[in-house]
Amino acid sequence: MKISLDWLNTYLEPAVAADAVDDLLTGHGFPVEATVEHHDGPAAGDTMFDVEVTSNRGDCLSHVGVAREIAAGNGAALSPPDTELPAPGGEPIEALTAVEVREAEACPVYTARVITGVRVGPSPPWLVARLEAVGLRSVNNVVDVTNFVLMELGQPLHAFDLDQLSGGRVVVRPASPGERFTAIDGSRHELSAGTLVIADAEKPQAVAGIMGGADSEVGEATTRVLLESAIFEPLGVRRTGRALKLASDSSFRFERGVDPAGVEAASRRAAALIVEVAGGTLAPGVIRVGSEVPGPATLRLRAERCRALLGVELSADEQAAYLSTLGMSTAVEGDTVLATVPTYRLDLTREVDLIEEVARLHGMDAIPMKPKLEMVVRPPQDPVKARRAVSEVMVAHGYHEAVTFSFVRPNRATRFLPAGAEPLRLEGDHKKDEPMLRPSVLPSLLQCRKLNQDAGNHGVKLFETASTWSIRDGQTVERVRLACLTDAEDAGAALRGLRGLFDELAEALGGAATRERLRVEPVDAGAESSVIYAAAGRVLLDGRDLGGFGVLGSATQKAFGLQTPVAAAELDLPAWLSLYPPQRSVGALPRFPGIERDLSVIVDEAVAWSQIEAAVAAAEPAMLEGLAFMGIYRGKPIADGQKSVSLRLRFRDPAGTLRHDQVDPQVAGVLGSLRDRVAATLRG
Repeated sequence: MKISLDWLNTYLEPAVAADAVDDLLTGHGFPVEATVEHHDGPAAGDTMFDVEVTSNRGDCLSHVGVAREIAAGNGAALSPPDTELPAPGGEPIEALTAVEVREAEACPVYTARVITGVRVGPSPPWLVARLEAVGLRSVNNVVDVTNFVLMELGQPLHAFDLDQLSGGRVVVRPASPGERFTAIDGSRHELSAGTLVIADAEKPQAVAGIMGGADSEVGEATTRVLLESAIFEPLGVRRTGRALKLASDSSFRFERGVDPAGVEAASRRAAALIVEVAGGTLAPGVIRVGSEVPGPATLRLRAERCRALLGVELSADEQAAYLSTLGMSTAVEGDTVLATVPTYRLDLTREVDLIEEVARLHGMDAIPMKPKLEMVVRPPQDPVKARRAVSEVMVAHGYHEAVTFSFVRPNRATRFLPAGAEPLRLEGDHKKDEPMLRPSVLPSLLQCRKLNQDAGNHGVKLFETASTWSIRDGQTVERVRLACLTDAEDAGAALRGLRGLFDELAEALGGAATRERLRVEPVDAGAESSVIYAAAGRVLLDGRDLGGFGVLGSATQKAFGLQTPVAAAELDLPAWLSLYPPQRSVGALPRFPGIERDLSVIVDEAVAWSQIEAAVAAAEPAMLEGLAFMGIYRGKPIADGQKSVSLRLRFRDPAGTLRHDQVDPQVAGVLGSLRDRVAATLRG
């Protein structure tokens, strides 16, 4: 922000010296990056300061805003400019123009005034001097007034030649696809659908909040001026400016937020100055479309909290006095300060914001620095410990953590979209190759796997925890996922490794009992997962879906150019973290030995291990302590379409030593249940 010393001093009594400006602004958090003394031209004898203003302090992107900071620092009296309107005359404004706003969210407030009979020409010397002192060239008296008020009050304005507006009216609307626009700087643009424009009855005449158009700019032939003062939504202005590669002093301020109460004040100030320097008559009335000016908010500041954070003994009255110098109305109730925040301070929304203001005005150099930093050590919170547990389990299983970009190519990621969802694409051309936010973490990991393949790395195991995005029913859906992949030259071994990983995650997060309740069920070939996987399954806990896994299908593998088969999983991370903390059960070590029996049963290929587990449980063997999967065999003499599954049963009697004749009936019951439920036969 470029500030003129002479201009600044028109609002301060007594005037402030150049060196004092540098010290005061730097002490308040606005360092002066450069100082330039004008020795010739209209601004000769003036001094210009290039002041760094943080993005949250849009109120200081003006001379009045900076003067307010200086007055708060040195106690000078602040005299804001006069905003009294000149005497109106002629036809009322409603007879001269009309305003229609079709996008109230993007343009919360739009006001218009009309001045007739203006004589456009050179600006008076004082106005030229003010503008050139801050690096702006003089255009003509009407345009110069809008730039002057912008730099004075921080509210962007625009002046239209009313006679060049088709239909004599203003329409704030989204652009139609392909509409063309020529800006006052001569640049030509093809507008995309949704770009907010200020149009007349036929075509766009300005890009809202950024720049006016050449067709309706004020020139020597202009006699009637429509003066715009409005508010435009910051994100929309920023997005449009980036898309069109168009920026201005106006967009710089709209992107940071402007004072809702300043719209009317700036309009009045500009109207009066235009009549002063260009003549003409102000039409009676003002057209205002949109919301009313919001009332100032009141925040509570606990004086003790302020003292605790700053380490400085300041009474509630002293804290209130500091805040009052910034234009806040304050009241003290006991040890609490009630501060009414002016509408131009958009950055003050919390108690801690007021504490920061007290610190700035008291002076950062006046806050004592202790020789030792006192810290209160607290144990990590459960969500943090749960995430650590997840990472420890993944690393223990040989996985390397990856950190990948959130952008993906649509042709690679579309297959990973959840059913009924749409992709979330980015606007603009800054991500032409990867304009889509990933709907799954797996495309990113698969791209990483391809890079490892190109580098000659084998046996790759990767994992990542990250957000994914999609659109469902018009709303953006963000999900946090845990994804992993592993080379799967032996698909069975890779899937069993994933199953073991799930078990260990469940135990690390929820305990042994949680692991016992975890189930894995296969997914039908026609299900949604078959688009990604050749063989797939779901991980369930008490019927709750915790995620899916499988071996990638050939189409998915080919899409990423992978030569090695890959098994992958993508889990709902919050669902897994909610299992934490693990519930541990502790008991005495067994006093008596147990008996293990290994069984190999022949079942159909379609029978899943979960069905075998259920069949064993259904037999309700009284002394069964555990069941373990041992392996699978396919081949002679097993018939095609069948497999041999080996399992281990562990029995124990806590009251005494088991005998084989006690176990035999229980094993027979298990075999009977397997025969009845999954048509199993004991392999000889």
